[in-house]
Amino acid sequence: MPRLALYTFGVLKFPLADPAPLTREFYGIGAAVYPEISGQPGYLGHAEAADGRQGVLFGADWGAWGEFAVPDWYGKGRTPETTALAATLSLWTGPRPAFDAVYTGVHREALSRRYDWFERTGHPTHVLWWVPDDATPTWQDGVSRLEHLHAHGAAPHAFTFQDVL
Repeated sequence: MPRLALYTFGVLKFPLADPAPLTREFYGIGAAVYPEISGQPGYLGHAEAADGRQGVLFGADWGAWGEFAVPDWYGKGRTPETTALAATLSLWTGPRPAFDAVYTGVHREALSRRYDWFERTGHPTHVLWWVPDDATPTWQDGVSRLEHLHAHGAAPHAFTFQDVL
């Protein structure tokens, strides 16, 4: 049975290395979100860098999830000091478990603060697609599907929660 991949992407107002209070709040909520989401029914896994360092995305070893990639519209830094983005790539048993995890609990609270942390880019912030049981989605898969969603709208290979629920 196929699994559902979920890629999220947002451009932050500040670099991840910024020591300002907003950055600390963002990391603090993020530290609570991942353990909660990973315990949700239907959760199968998410991309994690092998070294696990915060703020290091480009050049990290992501294993089967592939080389880290970002959409063309991301125009900020790519070094640990200048990177200003948040991206996730995860696997789920289906859209309802993924939706429920994203829109409940600590993550829902974080979503209520998104405009404190993220720029409004006019681009979609998430995309979903089905993957075979034996495949691991890659960062580039997520980027290409998000860019397709932005340019052409929903399709069977790139859609949103609104399209399937």
